[in-house]
Amino acid sequence: MSVNSQSQGDWCIANSITDNDKLIKNIDFACSKIDCEIIMEGGSCYDPNTPLNHASVAMNLYYQAQGRHLRDCYFDGSGLITIIDPSYGCCKFQYRK
Repeated sequence: MSVNSQSQGDWCIANSITDNDKLIKNIDFACSKIDCEIIMEGGSCYDPNTPLNHASVAMNLYYQAQGRHLRDCYFDGSGLITIIDPSYGCCKFQYRK
């Protein structure tokens, strides 16, 4: 599998099979540690307004802020690492080298 050099990196996203209660706990945890304004109403990643989307953004913000260690994307087994940039539309998933 080759990756376009423009999109090389790694991001933390929520596993799509995770239940909403766990996703909300992940959002609460991550947003207690980092600024989650981006997923608040009016933020560039607010839409779609779903626990899965908001958790993926918040979990990635936390993962990036902590230095991109695998343990920081674990979230009790509900986090996944992807090498495909999950950004969409105006929502840009943070990536720190």
